[in-house]
Amino acid sequence: MNVDDKTFRALTTSLKFREMRQEITGSNIANAQTPGYKSMKLDFEEALARATDVDGTLKMGATDEQHFNVGGGGFNNLEPEVYEDPNGVISESGNTVDVEAEMARMAENKIMYDTTVQLINKKLGLMKYVINNEK
Repeated sequence: MNVDDKTFRALTTSLKFREMRQEITGSNIANAQTPGYKSMKLDFEEALARATDVDGTLKMGATDEQHFNVGGGGFNNLEPEVYEDPNGVISESGNTVDVEAEMARMAENKIMYDTTVQLINKKLGLMKYVINNEK
């Protein structure tokens, strides 16, 4: 059983990006009263799906030796997309933070973070079980 398989790498990468999302959301909430502050958003799910590409449908085919391999890219160069949230409503002060929406995003992200930690723990527990029973 490979400890560093695609599933484990996807889970740990997701955990890292969920932590980044929590920090950005927290920063948005902290700056809710800052005049001119633009709400930021972080998306990584599409890049993570391309990196895992379990069924092979998300990468471009390189059928000729002159084609550039621009497929999934793997986990080594996976970067989340951080941008200004285009859905923010601009207040009189120029601030685009919607505190209620940010709190909902934070709660959802926390649930997903906790679930990812549980999945990692289950995977490690399964590896431990396999190692102990191979003796």
